[in-house]
Amino acid sequence: MKLLSFLRPLLEIAAVVTAIIVGLRLVTGLFGRKSRAYRPTFMRQFSLLFWPLLCLGVGLPFLGSFFYAGTLAVYELVLLTAVAAVVLGFSVPAFVLHARYYARNLETTLVFDPKQNTLEVYEGTRHIPFGKSDLVRVERVTCQSERLFWSPYNYLQLHLRTGETLTLTSVLTKLEPVTEFLRNTPLERRRRWFCWI
Repeated sequence: MKLLSFLRPLLEIAAVVTAIIVGLRLVTGLFGRKSRAYRPTFMRQFSLLFWPLLCLGVGLPFLGSFFYAGTLAVYELVLLTAVAAVVLGFSVPAFVLHARYYARNLETTLVFDPKQNTLEVYEGTRHIPFGKSDLVRVERVTCQSERLFWSPYNYLQLHLRTGETLTLTSVLTKLEPVTEFLRNTPLERRRRWFCWI
């Protein structure tokens, strides 16, 4: 009971801070100019993690009941285990993929403007120069199912003539417009159950 009385104010403060940040982002997004440079932003991460966080937020109070496992009946323990398996089974893979993608593209900046025929990739401050003719092949990997929490996580790998491979993940931006831009290159589309890089 003390744990709940301690966690409740923290969760309320976190919800208020999140609402303020999301509200400010929406207001600045309405009046700001559309950027052509893509980096891992708060709003992009929030949109990818919304359903896993919601699932975890709904299931977390139930998982707290494991502290009272000695006082629960067998059927209650079975139901609690089933709820824990569903909550963790849906949310944890999305968190693992998100962490992997975020670590991969933390220092990456994608400058993409199809109207100006611009596609540039920066790793930190280093510009990686290439043109469409420098692409040996392009791999577009997407999830087989569109209904799972980790389905929005996909990536694009650009294999250059120099032997270097550039990986652009969905943490940067939606990759379908970039794929459409690269349609005249040797493009391989793959579907996987879990898009691990």
